[in-house]
Amino acid sequence: MCNNNEAKDNCCIAEILTVINILQENAECSDSCLDTCDRGFLGCNITTVGCNTRPVTLYTCNGTAWSMPTTKENVVCSDASATCSNVFRVEKVDGCCATFRVLANNPDTTEATTRPYVATNSFFTMNLNCVCAIKCLQDTFVECI
Repeated sequence: MCNNNEAKDNCCIAEILTVINILQENAECSDSCLDTCDRGFLGCNITTVGCNTRPVTLYTCNGTAWSMPTTKENVVCSDASATCSNVFRVEKVDGCCATFRVLANNPDTTEATTRPYVATNSFFTMNLNCVCAIKCLQDTFVECI
């Protein structure tokens, strides 16, 4: 499927990201045992308050986690770069293309355990035919969405 422009009708990654995007727009929490990317609610259970984001990491066809700058500056991302992140929030899905917001680690260490990420003003659009896997991270609340 990687780099296959013929597979427009078979884009399971786009389907999962669409579900995540709808959940984030509705931001409701319910109770369930499933802990999968397409779980039908945000949060870990009915007592979870205020989850609005299901962070994801994207993996390219060569198995590398996709990384993007946390700012709009022209930055080359490397494994040790503090100005880059491989954690994203899906903002829009249009067919096999998706727009993501780059999330950064929360610099406030007193909040980092309950709110591990902060929103950035860095966005990118990706052809989902170039994504072979996604990893969903724990649902959380991200301010300034």
